[in-house]
Amino acid sequence: MRHHREDVLKSEEQFPSQRVICVGRPRRKHKEENRGLSGIVGYLGQRDAVSVLFEGLKTLEYHGYDSVGLAYLQEMRLQVRKKAGKIAALEKEMQDCGHRSPIGIGHIRLATHGRPVDANAHPHCDCTGKFAVVHNGIIENSYELRSKLEGKGHRFASDTDTEVVAHLVEEFYQGDLLSALRKALEQVRGSYALLLLSEDQPDRLLAARKNNPVIVGLGQGEYFLASDLPALLPFTRDVYFIEEGELAEITAQSVRVVDGDGHTVKKEAFHVNWDLKAAERGGYPHFMLKEIHEQPQMLKNTLGSRITPSGDDILIEDLSLTPEEIRGFSKIVITACGTSYHAGLVGKYLLEKWARIPVEVDLASEFRYRDPLLDPGNLVIVISQSGETSDTLAAVKEAREKGCRILAITNVVDSTITREADEVIYTWAGQEISIASTKAYTAQLQVLYLLSLLFARERGTMGGEEIRDKLSALRQVPDLLEDILKREKDIEEIAGHYYTSKDFFYLGRGLDWAIALEGALKMKETSYIHAEAYAAGELKHGPLALITEGMPVVALVTQHDLLEKLVANVRGVKARGGSAIGVVMGKNELVDETCDHIIHLPEAPSFVSPFLSAVALQLFAYYISCDRGCDVDTPRNLTKSVTVE
Repeated sequence: MRHHREDVLKSEEQFPSQRVICVGRPRRKHKEENRGLSGIVGYLGQRDAVSVLFEGLKTLEYHGYDSVGLAYLQEMRLQVRKKAGKIAALEKEMQDCGHRSPIGIGHIRLATHGRPVDANAHPHCDCTGKFAVVHNGIIENSYELRSKLEGKGHRFASDTDTEVVAHLVEEFYQGDLLSALRKALEQVRGSYALLLLSEDQPDRLLAARKNNPVIVGLGQGEYFLASDLPALLPFTRDVYFIEEGELAEITAQSVRVVDGDGHTVKKEAFHVNWDLKAAERGGYPHFMLKEIHEQPQMLKNTLGSRITPSGDDILIEDLSLTPEEIRGFSKIVITACGTSYHAGLVGKYLLEKWARIPVEVDLASEFRYRDPLLDPGNLVIVISQSGETSDTLAAVKEAREKGCRILAITNVVDSTITREADEVIYTWAGQEISIASTKAYTAQLQVLYLLSLLFARERGTMGGEEIRDKLSALRQVPDLLEDILKREKDIEEIAGHYYTSKDFFYLGRGLDWAIALEGALKMKETSYIHAEAYAAGELKHGPLALITEGMPVVALVTQHDLLEKLVANVRGVKARGGSAIGVVMGKNELVDETCDHIIHLPEAPSFVSPFLSAVALQLFAYYISCDRGCDVDTPRNLTKSVTVE
């Protein structure tokens, strides 16, 4: 039986060559992929810009947002329309406006500065109303800049950090829009992908990038701008990627790209081949469920490309590290955020156990602030689904300054992290639309398993027969996941018993603890239920005091050598009135008699359990969220790629 939110919460192809003047270094060739951020779009051409902007923004809705806005020129005057809420509401409001414009910019926003109200929605303008800006990122010194500008008589209309850019452009403008923007950005500390439109120079759009993606789409006598490829694909498949610190000036005749000093940068057009239909739900009620079901085939495809045809050895062609370099590393540091951090915890366990090398795992958001002990003999592995995570990028820079070799694991080709790292291994998970990561996570796990086996082989800590056995087990994982998915109704039924809960505990030991953390995160971000994960041995060191009558505790019991200890912890929960949900491989009488409900996983070697448990807990969180009537694919306050601190 499905339930509703109100029952639970009561309140809550090729084009002619074009003239291109480009201002730095040539780009290397890239394969195609997607990137994911909250969205900006822009257009200059013969179509109606407003219609183009709305269409582009709609492809970015999956990122999560709370307001939307457009700026465009009509009869040479700048018009700004913006609104808190969904795209459809603003589009409906503008149906009878008689708009027709060849140029415009648009934005969907997830609030970071200022509440999600109309005034704080982008675009933002200067005092004269002649300059409009849309922006992804954060202006770290916005309060300082705002104070100085107000002292000069500038009047602000919002609580956002972005508005200072519009006023700075007004301050520096003397007839050259590009020069004004360059000077404005010299005053700014922080990150940005921004677009600028002015009624004083109505024949051009400007764009700038620092730590946030900006892409120029190339059409026949028209140009498109966006922070994300899906917004461009309805119109063109040929693009320029704007690099770090570059600015772009787009007119009807040309695209001109300059670096921060105003020097021309040569650009190479890139053709996108992947199909936008990959972003369709394919009959599933939500992208999250679709992406959960895509995991078996995704893992099968990616594993097949990274082992020998006989299936008995690792073949990671992305990697150029030599055996001597692998043997020479004295330590590995893994740094990441959120779900990627949880994957890193599994990687630590595998690398230490199999390759016998010390591994630290650090939250990227803390990494650069603690002056980590690193030296040129260390390998730093950074993990980021989007390749644009600001904290992880900062960790890369910190590691670079200390002379470390950097290996990036990411899903997005041509993302910033891929250009900053020495080595890149792509997860090839495909486009992930739902904000709650599922298949990108298991793809990260697979890369870490293969990397650990490769390091074990090169460091001589694991023989060929053992490697073959472990690869054989990994080759069985897709079929094991199919088995779980065939029985997802069982998990849905269990979810029906707990969707009204206000709190969840997740417990595990060893590898199970790393998965407990990920399971709790999935529950929090999709259902809005408070959930915490603990290493089970820590239960008596404080958390046991929080167990109340009926509180659900998810106990992962997949590590055979730790089973009895984990069951003892569950009994402690039961003795205090808690309800236990066991996650176990195969049948186990000890677990069955201890727990109130059991999520049965297929029998498999303990070391592959993270794949199985992760998918089961993804389904559990998904169905809890559905029962609560939550917005599964776009949870409140969250975005697909975190590009601010």
